[in-house]
Amino acid sequence: VPLLAVAVSSVMPDSLRDATNAMALESLAEFKLVLPGVDEAREKSVTAMLKRLYHEQLRDPIVDAGQETLDLLDTLNRMDPGGYKPESGATYPNSELGNGLRQVAFLAKAQVGLEVAFLDRGGWDTHVAQGSSTGYMAIGLQDVAESLAAFSKDLGEEMRRTTVVVMTEFGRRLQENGGLGTDHGRGSAMFVLGGGAKGGKVHGKWPGLEPDDLDEVGDLRVTTDYRDVLAEILSVRVKGTDIAAVFPGHRVQPVGIC
Repeated sequence: VPLLAVAVSSVMPDSLRDATNAMALESLAEFKLVLPGVDEAREKSVTAMLKRLYHEQLRDPIVDAGQETLDLLDTLNRMDPGGYKPESGATYPNSELGNGLRQVAFLAKAQVGLEVAFLDRGGWDTHVAQGSSTGYMAIGLQDVAESLAAFSKDLGEEMRRTTVVVMTEFGRRLQENGGLGTDHGRGSAMFVLGGGAKGGKVHGKWPGLEPDDLDEVGDLRVTTDYRDVLAEILSVRVKGTDIAAVFPGHRVQPVGIC
């Protein structure tokens, strides 16, 4: 399935690297047959020729992939992702994350075989002018909140079949630096939204902010391994997942998120 796993990104993330059915693209508009210097009539002729070629060959993995790709192109052209209208009055922010989630919602509703989607939002390296209720951090969090709220509202009942995990690769220091920002730290937070999630509460142990509660360099102490959260979600939402193969050597500690 060509769009089994999709990264709405210019690069393939490590989490999807080496997956045979993973694809990285910045926009669904990029998923098309491109014939440089060929007019529209000739392009349609070549597409028709490819369809005949793949459908007349004996079945093998290459032929199957060709047929699936051409069928998917027909589906996307018919459903017009560029003209997609969100449902239930949902309004996505005009941001990279908002536009990316809008495309994921389109794919989820189009039923093209999507199982995993990856999106990335930068701008968290707030070494200067981080702010509090205003500033770079607040702007970033507002974008995340409004984008996820629009995605959930747009999917409606489809959210029962969808689980969203929000996480970061690093936290921030507790102490402000000389530039009115914070440097790289360790402890952070993960957010889970959608089907299967026991929401409305904070899971895990809060370590505290007193000096004796912090780690040896003054960072918020890590109490929950992110692999435990992901492993639990995979076990519940993706039946048959071999967790030992996904996180080799890791002994999973249940979190109770699902």
